[in-house]
Amino acid sequence: MPNRLAQALSPYLRQHADNPVDWWEWSEAAFAEARHRDVPVLLSVGYAACHWCHVMAHESFEKDDVAAAINAGFVAVKVDREERPDVDAVYMAATVALTGSGGWPMTVLLTPEGEPFWCGTYLPREQFLGLLDAASSAWADRRGAIQASSAQIMAAVRSQIAPTAPEPITRHTVADAVTRLGRAADPVNGGFGRAPKFPAAMVLEFLLRHHGRTGSPEALGLVEEACTAMARGGIYDQLAGGFARYAVDAAWVVPHFEKMLYDNALLARVYAHWWRATGSPLAARIAIETCEFIVGELGTAQGGFAAALDADTDGVEGLTYVWSRADLVEVLGDEDGDRAADLLTVTPEGTFEHGRSTLQLQGDPDDPSWWAGVRTRLLAARATRPQPARDDKVVTSWNGLAIAALAEVGTLLGRADFVAAAAAAADLILDLHLVDGRLRRVSRDGSVGTAQGCADDYGNLAEGLLTLAQVTGEARWLLAAGTLLDTAVTLFGDAGNEAPGTFYDTPAIADNADERLLPTRPHSSADNAEPSGQSSLAMALLGFGALAGSTSHVELADAALAVAGAVAERDPRFAGWTLAGAEARLAGPLQVAIVGTGADAEALRQVALASPSPGLVLAVGQPDAPGVPLLAGRPLVDGAAAAYVCRGFVCDRPVTTPADLAAALRPVAG
Repeated sequence: MPNRLAQALSPYLRQHADNPVDWWEWSEAAFAEARHRDVPVLLSVGYAACHWCHVMAHESFEKDDVAAAINAGFVAVKVDREERPDVDAVYMAATVALTGSGGWPMTVLLTPEGEPFWCGTYLPREQFLGLLDAASSAWADRRGAIQASSAQIMAAVRSQIAPTAPEPITRHTVADAVTRLGRAADPVNGGFGRAPKFPAAMVLEFLLRHHGRTGSPEALGLVEEACTAMARGGIYDQLAGGFARYAVDAAWVVPHFEKMLYDNALLARVYAHWWRATGSPLAARIAIETCEFIVGELGTAQGGFAAALDADTDGVEGLTYVWSRADLVEVLGDEDGDRAADLLTVTPEGTFEHGRSTLQLQGDPDDPSWWAGVRTRLLAARATRPQPARDDKVVTSWNGLAIAALAEVGTLLGRADFVAAAAAAADLILDLHLVDGRLRRVSRDGSVGTAQGCADDYGNLAEGLLTLAQVTGEARWLLAAGTLLDTAVTLFGDAGNEAPGTFYDTPAIADNADERLLPTRPHSSADNAEPSGQSSLAMALLGFGALAGSTSHVELADAALAVAGAVAERDPRFAGWTLAGAEARLAGPLQVAIVGTGADAEALRQVALASPSPGLVLAVGQPDAPGVPLLAGRPLVDGAAAAYVCRGFVCDRPVTTPADLAAALRPVAG
C-alpha cells in the first residue's frame, strides 16, 4: 500500500502515515479513485494538537480490522483543518446542520462528488465499525436514498453559509452587545458562559475598545474579571507563560492543554490593551510572558511561528504540566515545596487527575525574588519531563495575528526584541508564502505548501503589517498591506459585485482541480476561535484606509462590517472581531501624524501610543516621507516636532507639546 502521507507538509497528516488505513490527501485523484471504484469517500478532519483526534487514531485508525473495513468500502481522505480551513468550513457546516453541533475529529461520509450523506465527530471503535458496515450496505442497496439525503444536506449547508443581508452596526448595536455580554458573564469565575469555557479574546478586545471610546465601567469590569481569573487560573501556564486552548471547567482550573498560536497572539494584545487602560501590573506581566512564550516556544528557525503545542505528551493529556505536593517537595525541598504547593493550589487530592494538580497563582507571592527562584527551579525540572509535540507548520493567518501582537506589546511595554521578532516573521511570510502575488496558507521547515491562502490569511497578515507600519514608521509595511488587500478584494469579494463588502472564505476562481472539489463556496461572518475572513478583512481595510487616507477603503470596510452586522445582533459572543472593528469605526478614523525626530517627537509618540481610542492610527517620520500619505504636507512647526490630529480626514491645527496632544486625543462625546 502506498504511504501517501509520509511526505505531506502537515504534521497532522504525517502522524497518520503509518496507519494501515490507505489514506489519501484531499485531491482530485482521491475523488477520481472513488468514482472509479464506485465507493463513498470517508473524510476525516482534525489537527495535530487535538486530543480526541489522537484518541480516535489509537482506537480505530491504527487497528487492522478497522483499516480493512475502511479500505474495502471507502476511499479514505485525511485533512488537516488548519491547512485546509475551506474544506473544514464546508463539512463542519454540514455536520452542524445535521447534528446540531460540531468538533474534531470530524468524520464525514461523502459521495464521489463530494456531497455529504453522514456527518459526525469522534466515534468509539465499535460505533465506528457499525457506521462503516451500515454505510457500505446503504451504498450498495439504497443509493437513491443516500443521494436524496446528500442533496438535502447540501441545501441546508448552502442556506447556512450564505451571506446575510447587510445590517449596519450602530452605537445602539455595540451598547446592546455590552449589555448582553454582561448577562452572559459568569459573576463568580469571570468569562462568559459555562464549562467548557473559552478565553473569548476577541470579545474582550471589543469590550476594551468600547471602554476606550465611551469610558464604560461595565465593559472594563467584564474585561478585568475575565482577564484576572484566566491569568490566575490553570488555563495559564504559571511557569512558562502562554494560555491553553480552553478550560474544561467553569473556574479556569483544568485546561485542555493544547496551546495555540492564535489564542496567545489575540490574548497578548488584550492584556496589553488592559494595561494601557489601567496600568495593571498583572496585565503587563501576562502580556510580556505570553509574547515570550510565542517567541521562545513557538518560534521557528526560519523566523516564523509554529501553529501549536500538543494537548498530549506520550499519549497522556497534561503529563508535562501537572504536579503533586510530593513532586514539588522533590524539586524544592520540604519547606519551599510546601510553600509552593500552598501558593500554587496544589492540593492533597489534586485538582486534575491521579492526585495531581494544575498550577494556579491566585495571588502575587509575598516574596517576588523567592518566587522567581522557585519558578526557575520548577521550569528546569519540568524540562526533564517528556514534552508535548510541536505542530511546526507556519500558518499565514496566525502569524499575522502574532506579528500584530508582538509589534504592539513590544512597543507599549518596551520590548524591542518583540518588535524585531514581528518584523522577521513578516519578512518570512512575504518572502516565502507570497507566490506569484498570491498567498499560500502554510509552510514548514522553509518549504511552502500548495494550499492557497484564504480570506483570513490576507486580512490577518495585513493587520499585522499595518501594526508594524505604525510602530516602526517603515513605509514598506504599509505598501505590502495595501497590495495584499487589493488582491483580497479581487479574490474573495462577491464575484458579481452585487453585494459589496461580502467576502467569501475562498477565491472566486480556484487555481487548480483540488480547490474546485468543494461542492459550495464557504462564507462565514461569525468569529469563532479566530477572526472570520469577513471580519479580518473589514478590520484591515479600515486600518489601511485610515493610514493611507483612502476613503474608498474605509467605505468598503463599512460595507464589510455591515455584512457581519446580523451576527453581532444575534449573538455578540460570535462577533467579537466585528464589534471591535465597529468600535474603531465609531471612534475614527482618528489619524495622528507626528513629524520630526529626537526627544520631542518621541514624547509626542508616547502620548499617541497611550491613547485607548480604538480608531487611532499613527504615522511617525519626516515631513513628506515617501510612501506615508499621512506625513504628506505636514511640515515642522518653527523647526520643532509637531503632531497633526485628523478626525474623519478633517484635521486640526498642529500641536507641539505632549499636553496639547493629550488634550486633542481625548474622546469626543457621542
